[in-house]
Amino acid sequence: MIYSIRHITNFAYQPAVRESVMEVRMQPRSEGQQRCLSFYLDVNPNASIMVYRDFLGNTVHHFDIPGSQAQIKITAKAVVEVLPIPAPQSSEACNWSDFDAQVAEGDYWEMLLPSRYACSTETLEEFARELDLKRRETPLETLLELNQAIYRAFDYVPNSTKVDSPIDDALRSRRGVCQDFAHIMIALVRQLRMPCRYISGYLCHDTKVPDRSPEGATHAWVEAFLPPLGWVAFDPTNNLVASDRHIRVAIGRDYADVPPTRGVYKGEAASELSVGVSVSTVDRPLPEELSPATVIQSRPAPVTSLDRFQYEQQQQ
Repeated sequence: MIYSIRHITNFAYQPAVRESVMEVRMQPRSEGQQRCLSFYLDVNPNASIMVYRDFLGNTVHHFDIPGSQAQIKITAKAVVEVLPIPAPQSSEACNWSDFDAQVAEGDYWEMLLPSRYACSTETLEEFARELDLKRRETPLETLLELNQAIYRAFDYVPNSTKVDSPIDDALRSRRGVCQDFAHIMIALVRQLRMPCRYISGYLCHDTKVPDRSPEGATHAWVEAFLPPLGWVAFDPTNNLVASDRHIRVAIGRDYADVPPTRGVYKGEAASELSVGVSVSTVDRPLPEELSPATVIQSRPAPVTSLDRFQYEQQQQ
């Protein structure tokens, strides 16, 4: 399937601010069953955009706007091809002894340790006891059961938590958004000594499938290491094993590694953030090569003197 993605982010400030510095993670990854055919990023006011890959292979664009600005608009457009992803079968999954042996031989420690948003708390331990969290007959059965349990235990309520909410907020209220459910599942899976990571991206909605997560927003889910299949994706928001409707943008230990936007500015202002996302299927286009990852010189901004502000948008 080929998708056309448009992601518009608008920051409005009153009064105007200055010397904004920002990084953006919006370019879909090219690996496995997914290939980014084209990507375009526009920033208004105009800015020189630089790009690099972080330690997990995510593409990061960054820029600075040294002048005064009352509004910053970021427009990202992508065309992505995602091939069908076969659902994992019990016959393909290994047993626990083979699983532990392969994890011990690999370099998965970052996805096994607690992280900023996916860590143990008293409330999480209570929830784990409620679920009778333990290794089931096979690793795959364990993950499928936990994916379904989180889906059933929580209501999906947009804006019920904040971008930096700890998992306890969703655990106490039993409601949240995809970001919260992903963090809860990651924390629980890691307690079972299973590598698990956070995925930021988009979900193409299908009228035939009753997805809880809405259109017009970014999405988040998890991937767990499941030899010999590799990293297998689970979507606890919608009780799905991720398919070719899930478009991967960035991977991380949790949301802190992969916010779509993050930055700082100088000044004191009330700010308003608006985000619009559209994902649609398209006829097969001619493949377009991505521009090489070049670095363009831009005017340096004195970041050390800036008042810190998180230009982050919660994943719904």
